[in-house]
Amino acid sequence: MLAKLCMLSLFALQATTAQTFTRADTLRGARSPERTCFDITYYHLDVRIDPSDSSLRGSNAITFRVVQPFDRMQLDLFDNLTIEKVLLDGTDTPCAFEREYNAVFVLAPSGSMKPGEIHTIRIWYSGKPVVASRPPWSGGFTWEKDSAGNPWVVVTCQGTGASCWWPNKDQQEDEPDSMMISVTVPPGLTDVSNGRLRQMTTLADGWTRFDWFVSSPINNYNVTVNVGKYAHFRDFYLTGDTLTLDYYVLPQNLERARKHFQQVQGMMKAFEYYFGPYPFPQDGYKLIECPHTGMEHQSAVAYGNWYIGGYRGRAPSETGLKFDFIIIHESAHEWWGNSVTSKDVADMWIHESFGAYAEALYVEHLYGYEEALKYINGKKPGVGNREPILGVFGVNKEGSGDMYNKGQLMLNTLRHVINNDSLWVEILKGIQRKYRWQTVSGEEIYSYVQEMTGTDYRYFFDQYLKYPGLPQLEVSVSKKGDDIRARYRWKTDVKEFRMPVLVTLEKGTFGWITPTTSWQEVTLNGIDPPDFKVAEDRFYVTARLNWVYLDERLKGGFGRGGGRTE
Repeated sequence: MLAKLCMLSLFALQATTAQTFTRADTLRGARSPERTCFDITYYHLDVRIDPSDSSLRGSNAITFRVVQPFDRMQLDLFDNLTIEKVLLDGTDTPCAFEREYNAVFVLAPSGSMKPGEIHTIRIWYSGKPVVASRPPWSGGFTWEKDSAGNPWVVVTCQGTGASCWWPNKDQQEDEPDSMMISVTVPPGLTDVSNGRLRQMTTLADGWTRFDWFVSSPINNYNVTVNVGKYAHFRDFYLTGDTLTLDYYVLPQNLERARKHFQQVQGMMKAFEYYFGPYPFPQDGYKLIECPHTGMEHQSAVAYGNWYIGGYRGRAPSETGLKFDFIIIHESAHEWWGNSVTSKDVADMWIHESFGAYAEALYVEHLYGYEEALKYINGKKPGVGNREPILGVFGVNKEGSGDMYNKGQLMLNTLRHVINNDSLWVEILKGIQRKYRWQTVSGEEIYSYVQEMTGTDYRYFFDQYLKYPGLPQLEVSVSKKGDDIRARYRWKTDVKEFRMPVLVTLEKGTFGWITPTTSWQEVTLNGIDPPDFKVAEDRFYVTARLNWVYLDERLKGGFGRGGGRTE
């Protein structure tokens, strides 16, 4: 089924833009036998970070279960980083390995890898990782200094891949069950990573090692380090279980942060209502100040929105300035992206469309439905509608940036198509329950919506995700005396498109029609043709409206008419 979906998405993309992929793309994104033959169960990343020369060195112990017998397995590490040795199961005899682009093929002793066995490979490496040119959008390290002159070092690698700075199986589909992150930093600095701090040790040379343990599955691009001179304070969110809220900020921003981060309480309440409980209570929730805008690192959300409303002071509606966009959006990824993770980056819309839609749900929970509609419709100018949201499978190719704004408008549309808010909330919560701590495909999301609603919405997802254009509702309204009729149809790429939509069937109120790609007709009640509207604040479509007034003496009834186009 995944292969079929891959081909469909590839054909859809090729219809709009030429796609060229290389051997390196395939190595990065494919589910090859060298990857599917083993399943990651545990990582122990142990790395020493030196801000003085922008370097790191250390090792990663990779524990895995053998799925199929093999003598060659693929791991990943950018080729600008040096692999010093690879050891198997604690032996002193190095394993042979081969490198091709950013892939690392470890050669195991013949016959040593049998299904069901557990083994550990430890890779020792060093070098200067790539520098992020535009974090968080470009992957790599950021080597900064804070306003007091202290080193301030962070990493962002979504899209680029975690292998830009540590060796791992760089594929979202395979998450470890748990992980230890050990980070050694110069004296006087703190590292904040994912999970809970297990131990802090001062080493003989004065450097400090921080051991952070992640007790939940974690996708590799979420693994993070934040090295700096941090001040720390703690709050609690009181729900079924007490959730710790830990905040790490620059000392000069401590009092400002104490006040500003209070909005996390309301956010947790809103997201718990729509999505269910925070998915990583055992690892806690953290906000960590960073020099870029922000990133959704699991249980360690990076924050850099200057302690103001909106997205650094900008928002699609006035209400959008009443809350901090980065706190809300990046924290929403704890549910959408971190707990429920797409198997392939081609389905990254699962992270970003739901994550962006969570902003509107937060607005609705705090400020009401009408304000939420204003907020989400304010995103329309940011939609390009030039390339599909769905990417190409197997080559590490995500879809267009429309997965944010168009994606949330799509989900708002689906909510109104379903027309049952309690069921809609149950669908959102149900996805979180069913796929908690798992990787999923878009195919599984479509099937779950069908299971919950009893309706196959594949035509809906196909149109909005696989094609750049919006559904266009063509309507011709004709008036002849007191007789007013509307002829209508959908003009779409998907021939089976049959989405119901609200229009003005009588003055002052909306009613349902269910257009298809064939012409249909309906009689209107007491409205002039210009009064005919489509509820475009609830349905993200384009409407091509034509109207005409006919002389009552005209024989032959109604025609398609002419008139005005909106």
